[in-house]
Amino acid sequence: MYQFAYAEIMEEGVAVSKDREWQVLNRSIALLEAAKQQKGYSKEAIEAIYYTRRVWIRFIEDLRAPDNQLNDELRANLISIGIWILNETEKIRKRDSSNFQGIIDITTIIRDGLK
Repeated sequence: MYQFAYAEIMEEGVAVSKDREWQVLNRSIALLEAAKQQKGYSKEAIEAIYYTRRVWIRFIEDLRAPDNQLNDELRANLISIGIWILNETEKIRKRDSSNFQGIIDITTIIRDGLK
């Protein structure tokens, strides 16, 4: 009986975590979309870059944690994606790029994979 209840709680915890991750990525996408619509390095671009960087830094930290339960290959792939996104946001911040769409596309794929 206790094992069943614990298993339910753990499953709900995973579902809640995935939902939060989905919401965070969805917010990042919305901010990036708003930034893409503006000309030049706008207030929206700054907000989108700042938020997206915070999200991916946190994801990478979580993926690197020894207690992360994803398999090693998936963790490595997601870390690589996160590093690419961080590099792209840095290029945008330095005004060397305006590749919002590339970040949006990759983030959308990751977000949609959570459902």
